Amino acid sequence: MTLFVRPRYHDFFIRGMVPLQHYWPIRDTSKCTSLKFAVEWGNNHTKEAQAIGEAASNFIHEDMKIDYVYDYIFHLLNEYAKLLKFKPKIPPGADELCPETMACPTNGIHRKFMEESMVLSPSDAIPCTLPPHDPSVLGSLRDRKDKSTKQVESWENEYWEKLITVCS
Repeated sequence: MTLFVRPRYHDFFIRGMVPLQHYWPIRDTSKCTSLKFAVEWGNNHTKEAQAIGEAASNFIHEDMKIDYVYDYIFHLLNEYAKLLKFKPKIPPGADELCPETMACPTNGIHRKFMEESMVLSPSDAIPCTLPPHDPSVLGSLRDRKDKSTKQVESWENEYWEKLITVCS
């Protein structure tokens, strides 16, 4: 099962992942107790834990293909470029890096991933087009994520309250 510590800032890929579907949320404020409960829950619900882990793996393999990452970066850099107040210039003495100088010295799985992500020729296809922004869809997804996270926190609180009662 994938465990995910709630961050202050989100990576771009986590926005598409849903708690209890793709990962188990871990509290940032009490990691040790949250991790302990997650392990206990996973050991007691092995099929559900395995399903969460498999869904996370499928998400990464299917929804995080390098072409999608390139499209995301393309759109991100274009939006940042609109904010520039100066004209970028290559600094004197800068070295150009080409794929060969980066991939050739590496071996094993690192090299395999570099080769898989290497652009071999210019593409004649346009980058992805982003769908129209629909606040209700984003709000619904955010509400679903919040509800799942609060459910886990509720289970965790109940677990620790019962444990404290038994030990008292």
